[in-house]
Amino acid sequence: MSKQVYFNDPQRLVQLVGANTSVIVAGRRTGKTDSIAAPFVLRCMQRMPRSCGGIVVPTYKHGLTNTIPGMLAAWKRWGWIEGVHFVVGKKPPKSFADPIRPPFEYKHVISFYNGSYAVIISQDRPGSSNSLTLSWLLVDEARFVDYDKLKNETLPANGGIKVDFGHCSANHAMMVLSDMPQGKRGSWFLNYREKMDPELIEAIKGTVFELWKTRERILKARETSGEVPAYLRDYRRRLDRDLNKMRSVAVFYKEYSSIENLQLLGEKYIAQMKRDLPPLTFQTSILCRRLGIAKDGFYSSMREHHIYDASDLDYLDSLGMSSDIVDPSLFDARADRDVDPDAPIMIGMDYNANINWIVAGQVHGARLDVIKSFYTKFDRKIPALIADFCAYYSSHRNKRVIFYYDSTALGANYAVNDQDFRWVIINEFQRLGWSVDDVYLGNPMRHDEKYLLISQAFSGKQRLTPFFNRQNNEDLLIAIQSAGVSRGRLGFRKNKAGEKLAESEEDLLEHRTDGTDAFDTLYIGAEKFPQSDISTPLIYGIH
Repeated sequence: MSKQVYFNDPQRLVQLVGANTSVIVAGRRTGKTDSIAAPFVLRCMQRMPRSCGGIVVPTYKHGLTNTIPGMLAAWKRWGWIEGVHFVVGKKPPKSFADPIRPPFEYKHVISFYNGSYAVIISQDRPGSSNSLTLSWLLVDEARFVDYDKLKNETLPANGGIKVDFGHCSANHAMMVLSDMPQGKRGSWFLNYREKMDPELIEAIKGTVFELWKTRERILKARETSGEVPAYLRDYRRRLDRDLNKMRSVAVFYKEYSSIENLQLLGEKYIAQMKRDLPPLTFQTSILCRRLGIAKDGFYSSMREHHIYDASDLDYLDSLGMSSDIVDPSLFDARADRDVDPDAPIMIGMDYNANINWIVAGQVHGARLDVIKSFYTKFDRKIPALIADFCAYYSSHRNKRVIFYYDSTALGANYAVNDQDFRWVIINEFQRLGWSVDDVYLGNPMRHDEKYLLISQAFSGKQRLTPFFNRQNNEDLLIAIQSAGVSRGRLGFRKNKAGEKLAESEEDLLEHRTDGTDAFDTLYIGAEKFPQSDISTPLIYGIH
């Protein structure tokens, strides 16, 4: 019995066009993974039996938690059975057909019953494209993908096997999926809009419709007379042949907002995202609008290369690759490659009645790596924040914190009790088994001095240059990239006017300047008050 599956209009259009190169820039919850990526991979595997394809993800952690579980969950909903139709991360059973060119190992492979298989190509795993002959390519979360690596390491492998699949429009196919990028670095795929031939796409759509009408006529002829006229069969074959040729050279580019999926998401979801996301993220990730890049913020010297990915692939490999979502609690500091477990962790903090922050870092050579940030809101105060930190770093061998603080941590505490912030913080860390070296910075640095110091730091003109772990600082990065400046009678300063206001739909607490102040404290402490035994060599190969 056939099973009906719902696809919205954008999802159906992508599948019906079936272009050799499809670039879909769409907002959140538009079904990019389970209703665009999953059908694309199935189509390539079925139309090219025994072939090899690649699924490119920016980090293996992303593939393990987002792309693969979402895609395989969609297959299961459509009736494909794991162990019968496909296997994940292990050698397939003998009942499966043999690939034309088998993989060296199956740890990062999805195998299909007809001999086709897909290799997970994560850009944080060096050489994952080596020695591959790919017949198709899926690029997920393309705005985080390093285009130079893709161009030099992976795209050359997507040549297909022309002897076996040269006749198929899916040979050498590529699907690119992404939210709208917010920066220049992640916008490499936007130029595919100029590569699309709109007339060719319209011809494909017209041919698909004509083919559907012809098949309906064939079905009606069989029902009425039991025979199909030869001219109808010939016409259908010609349409199939023409459609295949057009698809094989077609480039399809489309931008969709999340509102395209309103029938499933509902107006409540869009309203919630408008409330929970900062305006810039809502415009790009939900409405899918192209926006310019602000260059006049407090951290305007920061560039894309100051953001890095650092997953511990050995640890992530130990979790296995499954069609089920991996337990999120397993993704603690063991999954981070930028942490030296034998070195202390430096922290800067910010204290507020409604939100409290920890920004954690380590010095590796001339780098200050911001390895993780934490915050708590409203009723969860500083003890809960410190408990979150200690739980995440429970496997850390050197349980020593270098706590940088200025005078704002002394003599007041509207977050916990009658003791001041410094006392509460030291007491909570010690209660949880950590030692604390508290380093006093004096009065807060003037804003203009701080701006000059950190601007020079991002430009490489100070002893330490700050870098941010992308996956562990998502909200902090939004706050840093959104921090503005103001000029008044006291001179140039960070715009903190909104910190005391109530949280609003477009102004979340975690995206205000509180977290950036915690980062400032961390950087000032590490740069101006270095501790002799906390710097370690850069040995983790972070990028």
